[in-house]
Amino acid sequence: MPPMPDEHPIDAHARETPATAPQAFDFRKHGHAMVDWIADYLEGIERFPVQPAVEPGWVRAQLPRSPPDAGEPWERIAADVDRVIVPAITHWQHPGFFGYFPANASGPSILGELLSAGLGVQGMLWSTSPACTELETHVMDWMCGMLGLPAHFMSTGPGGGVIQDTASSATLCAVVAARERATGFAGSGGGLQAADGTGTLVAYASADAHSSIEKDLRIAGIGAANLRLVPVRADRSMDPGAFASMVRDDVRAGRRPFLCVAAVGTTSTHAVDPVRALAETCAAHGIWLHVDAAHLGIAALCQEFRAIHDGVDLADSYCTNPHKWMLVNFDCDAFWVRDRATLVRALSVLPEYLRNAATEGGKVIDYRDWQVPLGRRFRALKLWFTIRHFGKRGLQDLVRRHVALADDLRARVAAEPSLESVCPTPWSLVCLRHRDGDAATQAIIDRVNASGTAFVSHTKVDGRLVLRVSIGAPAVAARHVDALWELIRGAR
Repeated sequence: MPPMPDEHPIDAHARETPATAPQAFDFRKHGHAMVDWIADYLEGIERFPVQPAVEPGWVRAQLPRSPPDAGEPWERIAADVDRVIVPAITHWQHPGFFGYFPANASGPSILGELLSAGLGVQGMLWSTSPACTELETHVMDWMCGMLGLPAHFMSTGPGGGVIQDTASSATLCAVVAARERATGFAGSGGGLQAADGTGTLVAYASADAHSSIEKDLRIAGIGAANLRLVPVRADRSMDPGAFASMVRDDVRAGRRPFLCVAAVGTTSTHAVDPVRALAETCAAHGIWLHVDAAHLGIAALCQEFRAIHDGVDLADSYCTNPHKWMLVNFDCDAFWVRDRATLVRALSVLPEYLRNAATEGGKVIDYRDWQVPLGRRFRALKLWFTIRHFGKRGLQDLVRRHVALADDLRARVAAEPSLESVCPTPWSLVCLRHRDGDAATQAIIDRVNASGTAFVSHTKVDGRLVLRVSIGAPAVAARHVDALWELIRGAR
């Protein structure tokens, strides 16, 4: 027979000592050591190659097949960070990292993340931690003003802001809200049929739109087949005439246009879709307009770059990522809606076990109703710490410094006979290719990435290979761009 509870083979010490007790783990000692390790890592990051030189499976080969039976000393665990983890890290904070997009972090943000983990808050409801909810509402209002976004996105108006993990999740929330509005909030039972009896729902984005839009439409039950990719103009922005024509064709065919995703800074080239012109067609057909400004939107911290937001006042929703270009570590997406009631109605499910007096009173925000997951971390801390430490001017200086470095690189490309700029934009991304074709461009990419001191990524524009230089690392300086340029030119 199984032992009775008082006969269970657990010694008396274990009964009285919880696993998280201080004597079980010297958090103060090892925490100090870990903070020192992170500080040393960031200060000396240039000593590492930007990308690791490991083969697939290398990390797992360093690890035992089975977990330990008994707990291991923390010193042994920490040592394996240097032995196993660091040799297989791509160093996104490295000043020679010019690939994809920035993912810059800072000391204040890292400490905000640490405090969030230490507090262990689960902020699904206002009542589960009022500070988690109200600080988020407050810093999102700060961000709205810092970026010059329309007043109706403020919590004091009909809309409001929420911190999502990524722009992909923000777009998914926009898709679901748009779907529910178009179907008369029929929920999963009416996912693809509009409330007025018109047919299958269809969505629109440019041919250069982010891949997450297709994924979000799959998740939301719309399906990838119902995504219309709108042709782009010479500058790679969505063609508003083509968009209007496609909408008219779909309406005539009995389909229901319900969503348009406009990019303010496409991933490939930083092209900016003509939001105001697209909004005219959206308004005429009741289409939800979502603006995805994941990377480039942060440029609007600076007054001189706010033209990128022309027409955003007409959008139903908007998002940008402080975790890309605002010294806030991943993950932190800022998402706003014009009408929070539509979003909440689309995403709210209230079981009995979540009912509480504050929610019933209707005077609080429960952010669980603004996102796909129920649970949520205290992300507002790292955004709050970062804004307060650097201030608006410090963050503006960061953006301007990166843009100035990109301007200098663009000028060098323009003066180099063998190279050409591709879809040039006036911000922090530089796209270029070799005039001799894809093989020559690929040779440049390979040379840069084999150097260990720099890393670039690529895209294709009109079927041709393009090298992308995304300038946004926290510590990048002119000397790093100079070194990259020498690699691009093939100097020895």
